[in-house]
This record gives sequence, structure tokens and C-alpha cells, in this order.
Amino acid sequence: MNSIRLTPVEQPRGGIGRIEPLLLPRLDGLYSRRASRLRALAEGHAMADYLNFVARIAAAQQRLLERAPLPAEVGTRLAPDDGAPLDALRLPRAPYWQQLLHGLADELLGDATPPVRKVLEGLREQSPAQLETLADALLGGRHAELGSDRALFLWSALSLYWTQLAARLPLHASAGPGGQRQLCPMCAQSPAVSVIIDGLRYLHCGLCESRWHMVRATCSNCEHTGPLDYWSLDSENATIKAESCNECESYLKVLYLDRDHQLEAIADDLASLALDADVEREGFARSGLNPFLLPG
Repeated sequence: MNSIRLTPVEQPRGGIGRIEPLLLPRLDGLYSRRASRLRALAEGHAMADYLNFVARIAAAQQRLLERAPLPAEVGTRLAPDDGAPLDALRLPRAPYWQQLLHGLADELLGDATPPVRKVLEGLREQSPAQLETLADALLGGRHAELGSDRALFLWSALSLYWTQLAARLPLHASAGPGGQRQLCPMCAQSPAVSVIIDGLRYLHCGLCESRWHMVRATCSNCEHTGPLDYWSLDSENATIKAESCNECESYLKVLYLDRDHQLEAIADDLASLALDADVEREGFARSGLNPFLLPG
């Protein structure tokens, strides 16, 4: 069980001094900042077309967030028992997430290329029950059942749903002893990347956008406390590195927000795939998934 525990906001905080065990997402400008960063990164980039495409998705998410925010009554749902309150595999999903999916399709169809249009129109033709089946497969990691083309848009809608749920939960977090922090304490999904804030490492959830503290020099996948290796394309002071573990042969990116405040977790991870390629050539497998690079 994850050692980060959540309690109602009215209760006093426990925890470990001044370190915040959990940072819930801040909705204000979240997706517009991502879209701006993606567009900036696209300039002169080998993946410019795709980065600009993802920027359009992020901008559409921002418009939906402003135009059709999470209804108040939906935000009261919690997963059963005392595990992760928004456990993606156990939380009953409200139909609202499908409204977001249809809204994304409406936003993106106008300037969509023929292949993208075909995927979006295909998703719009799915029945509510079929969409729920696809969501179950996606959140359960069974990517081959739906394909990466559909997964991209489904995840974008589901993430917008879960991020709003996480942002509105009136909870505080306290850190207990022990480990078991490989998964998000809010939704029990894997981190996409880790970020360094004020010298502390936080894992960044690819679904609900929450961040949770994990001690540095500990593998974010197997929690091995032996030496970790750091890889970069630039220099020792690079703002993006890959942290690899010889014990489980996995790696996860580390973004040093302390060194560059312009970094955006999902955008800069996506734009630094050359680093992934180098580390994977060394025999390491990525332990987390970028929501815009889902397999299948």
C-alpha cells in the first residue's frame, strides 16, 4: 500500500516537516501553459508537426475546462475502501468524461487531417458502453485492445476528467514510513516523469497530474536504494536527464524545474525523445508512459 496517506482537509496535517508529500494539480492555465510550451519546443524540432498537434489537443483541453468544467456533484465520487481515492481501476466513472471526449472531437475536427478525422469520427460513433470498455482497457494498460491512435484521444479526455477530480478533492496528505510509492496516491496510475522542485523530487502522474514526493537516490520503479545512473544529451548541468536503475533495468526522466522554470513536465518529456532512444540503446526500459506516446 502506498505510504502517502490522505485525510480530510479539516484534520491537522501530519507528515515530515516542511516537505509536502503530495501536490495536487492546479487547474488555472494548466493546459494553456502546456500548449504554449509545446509550440515553443516545436520551433526547429524534428518532431515539430507532432508537437504542434499535441499543442492543439492541450489548447482544446483548456477550452473545455473553461467552457464545461466538472459538475459539482460529480466531484464527490470516491473509489471504495481506503486506498487511492481516485483509483482509476475502481472509481465509478461519470458520463461526464464521455462529454469531454465528444467535446475534444468537436474542437479538433475542424482542422484535422484525414487520418485524425477518421479516428475522431470513429470514436464519436461508439456507443457509451463501447467507450467504457475502451476506457477500461486503456486504464488497465491493455493498449493493444484499442490502438495508440484512439488511446491518444481517450486518454486526453480521461485525464481532463481525473485532473479536475484531483484538483477539487478537499484532502491533505501525510507521509508514513515505508515505501510503495511507485504509483500515484490519488489515482494509482504510473508516473510519466519526475520533477525536481526546491531540491526535492516529485513523481508526476500522467493521468491526474498530481505530484508526490519520493526521496532522491531511490529508484522510482523498484525503490532500490543503491546507486542510480544519470544520462543526458548535454552536460552534467542538463535540465533533463534520465535516471536509470541497474537493479530493475528501468529508467524515468527527471526534469530540473529548479534550473529552468520554463520546463513543462509532459511537453518537455515528449520533446526529448532523443534521450529516451539513447538510454534504451543501453538496455533500459522506460517505467512510465507519456500520455501522448501510448503504445499499441
